[in-house]
Amino acid sequence: MLDVCLLGCGGMMPLPRRWLTALMARYNGSSLLIDCGEGTQVAVKEKGWSFKPVDVICFTHYHGDHISGLPGFLLTMGNADRREPLTLVGPKGLERVVGALRVIAPELPFPIEYREIAGAEEELELHGYHIRAFRVNHNVLCYGYTLEIPRQGKFSVERARAMEIPQRFWNPLQKGETLEYEGRLLTPDMVLGPPRKGIKVTYTTDTRPTEYIVRHGMDSDLFICEGMYGEPDKEAKAKEYKHMTFREAARLARDAKVRQLWLTHYSPSLVRPEEFLDDARKIFPATYPGKDGKSIELLFENDES
Repeated sequence: MLDVCLLGCGGMMPLPRRWLTALMARYNGSSLLIDCGEGTQVAVKEKGWSFKPVDVICFTHYHGDHISGLPGFLLTMGNADRREPLTLVGPKGLERVVGALRVIAPELPFPIEYREIAGAEEELELHGYHIRAFRVNHNVLCYGYTLEIPRQGKFSVERARAMEIPQRFWNPLQKGETLEYEGRLLTPDMVLGPPRKGIKVTYTTDTRPTEYIVRHGMDSDLFICEGMYGEPDKEAKAKEYKHMTFREAARLARDAKVRQLWLTHYSPSLVRPEEFLDDARKIFPATYPGKDGKSIELLFENDES
């Protein structure tokens, strides 16, 4: 199971009931954050989740509404008595940007590890998350992310018995371990079927529509995408400033064959995004307005009720 919460869905500036951009995911005791806009730590508190298990923070880019909440967030993690390393992932310049922000958070009780994205895309395996960063089209270097929780094949008791593998080795093999027994090498593929469908979330914001987004977002269980503007007369502005409209996000969701679309990163002028959903839903019916604290539990396919 993967828990996903849209902590903040605002762009440019916070509003009384709308924090700036941030998303948190939780899996197997480890939390991951994408972006950390102003108000992120308040949003975590409002949700009732914890700061301490955050092991990875990914940044789409370094505009203030996506990273300005980081110094306070780091201090709060330190006050929660965290000691384990924290991994930060982001575009070129990551360590320099974070170093500048840490002038007001210079001493932390945990080390920070930096993973700077070098090319058009990059894959990482961190704390059970398969993370793929892919470049999008904004007016500064910017990346989208997919988070995947892979799922191994089903354990076959029949195969294990047929190969005369003692029962005490079944659990380690199921966990992916390779063992040696009486001169034989025991490997997981001896007892596991083909990999099963995992869980996939795609997150992208501050970009124009691109085929790259469709390719990386294909078949996502949840697609969280910028909808900076809902109003039909804002298409020219979206193109000028390299943002997206509701309708453009819906087309990406349709083309990528995702299960559902959450819109986020609203313009401060977009007070009631739900008023502009009809046109987007004509393109992709499973389109929903993001809001602060909106969350979902994503289950593996055959675990769904």
